[in-house]
Amino acid sequence: MEKTNRQDASFRDPAGFLFASGGILYRQVNAVYRPDYELLLSSGLYAALAGKKLLIPHDETDLPCPGADGFRVIRPEKVPFISYPYEWCFSQLKAAALLTLEVQKLALAHGMTLRDASAYNVQFHKGQPVFIDTLSFAKRAEGSPWAAYGQFCRHFLAPLALMAKTDLRLNCLSRDFIDGVPLDLASSLLPLRTWLDFSLLSHLHFHAKASGHYGRPGAAPRKQEMSGFSLDALLDSLEGAVKKLAFPGVKTEWGDYYAETNYSEAAFEAKKLLVSDFIEAASPQTLWDLGANSGEFSRLASAKNISTLAFDSDPVAVEKNYRAVSARKDERLLPLLADLANPAPGTGWANRERASLAARGPADCVMALALIHHLAIGNNLPFEELAGYFASLGRDLIIEFVPKEDSMARFLLSAREDVFPKYAQKDFEAAFSGYFAVLKQAQIPGSGRTLYLMRKL
Repeated sequence: MEKTNRQDASFRDPAGFLFASGGILYRQVNAVYRPDYELLLSSGLYAALAGKKLLIPHDETDLPCPGADGFRVIRPEKVPFISYPYEWCFSQLKAAALLTLEVQKLALAHGMTLRDASAYNVQFHKGQPVFIDTLSFAKRAEGSPWAAYGQFCRHFLAPLALMAKTDLRLNCLSRDFIDGVPLDLASSLLPLRTWLDFSLLSHLHFHAKASGHYGRPGAAPRKQEMSGFSLDALLDSLEGAVKKLAFPGVKTEWGDYYAETNYSEAAFEAKKLLVSDFIEAASPQTLWDLGANSGEFSRLASAKNISTLAFDSDPVAVEKNYRAVSARKDERLLPLLADLANPAPGTGWANRERASLAARGPADCVMALALIHHLAIGNNLPFEELAGYFASLGRDLIIEFVPKEDSMARFLLSAREDVFPKYAQKDFEAAFSGYFAVLKQAQIPGSGRTLYLMRKL
């Protein structure tokens, strides 16, 4: 077998691990997990989950196991891009939570249970959430409670409640707490009125207090038996709690960007034609749209059957984009949250469990429309830094230069001193010429903006 590359994110699981060989991702099933793996197949649970597109399907292989104590090597269907819960909008996290509960209900119906309920076990694939951890299922012992209940509350219910009831931006807490938002922290941040909501009272507030009590030295052990009826009722209660949480009616700075743009309708349509032409010229298989807002230009790429990621820092814009993707059943476009002035770093053990944004690339093409002024003026990032970072993300770059005279650039400068003497088109071109060659260039009609297609040197 060719040299294997064991994946950093899967070292914690005694049941097996992911590895890559020849550019293909595989999963080793360890001998210790063999009884549960065989039950997953023989019980009909795998067929039920895969048939409903709730679990990523896999093929069994005849490859030798690269690790000690291996039982079998399987080849899961490829998920093109691995995203993380702190990169999801409210409705994405909610969909992932409901998927996890549906998977657990099906597992119970087949005599099995989920050993864990980590949000990292879910990915967005072909426009829908899908469970990706084949080794998360175990035979359920009669009378046993759901061991993953607390983890579900930390990974899903707590951040959803905080986003819905406190502040939409609090999903960022998932980036700092790798095993989910601590329930005592969530309880302290939620408003007092949530104590009147029975589901949040029981699953978050009382759960937080109970966890603190049973975690004390000398505390009596928690009751460990739960009937099947009680377990079903718990899952129904969690499902009701998640479904009841609604996206908050908030307005953000850029959530209505396209409704308030400084483009005329004719100029906007002309820009779309130019961008579409530049995408055709780049001919990518993968495209990252940075600062995508609600995805108007991202859809130009996904409509061409290009695997497209649409990043934006505004949670309302990403929410709108995801809802549009769901309504259109767009299988090629994935909206995600990303602050490009503070992109996702490598996190977890040794900073390797969750890869940085750049490490999950590169893309064939990066698109940065109406973005350069936000980064250069709004965040004091020099053109040279931006050029180098964009070059690390992809081969080709479609970028729009926005001059200081533009109304949006003037808006950014209205609240601060203009300390940007080198913010000019010639400075922009000089900085980017150190990393890219210009393939195409065009003035956007009805504006002072210029669109470029560049290729990395």
